[in-house]
Amino acid sequence: MLQSNTLFQVAEIQLRYRSGAKLSDAPVVSQSSDAFRILSACWNPDTIGLFEEFKVLLLNRANKVLGVINLSSGGMTGTVVDIKLVFGAALKSAATCLILSHNHPSGNLKPSEADLTLTRQLVEVGKLMELPVLDHIILTPEGTYKSFADEGLM
Repeated sequence: MLQSNTLFQVAEIQLRYRSGAKLSDAPVVSQSSDAFRILSACWNPDTIGLFEEFKVLLLNRANKVLGVINLSSGGMTGTVVDIKLVFGAALKSAATCLILSHNHPSGNLKPSEADLTLTRQLVEVGKLMELPVLDHIILTPEGTYKSFADEGLM
């Protein structure tokens, strides 16, 4: 038989945000090429052509980069993205907007139907949470990119 005091033992949740850099030194994203430049520096050149990864740029109201989260790594043709983790990271970092990104190891810049569906889902959740998704960038091993916002796909 369980003692009554063990029935109410639950995990304590703590929220904490620590930044290693001064915000005044953070890069600003004012166009897709800025986001691409920052994101390119976050990808390992030895693996960008091997497997897909999904990363999120977390921005403040002034579009200064608070950080980048490496959300998932997958196989050669896809990776799983948990929407709860995307917005959990945004909330924990006190971000006010997001830029999504993933790579296509094949070098093909055309978004898949899964890419478009995921982007639509994240945009809708962002609207509900007042955390707008500003763009989704696809990067390739050749150093090229496609911006969903520039292409009218948002």
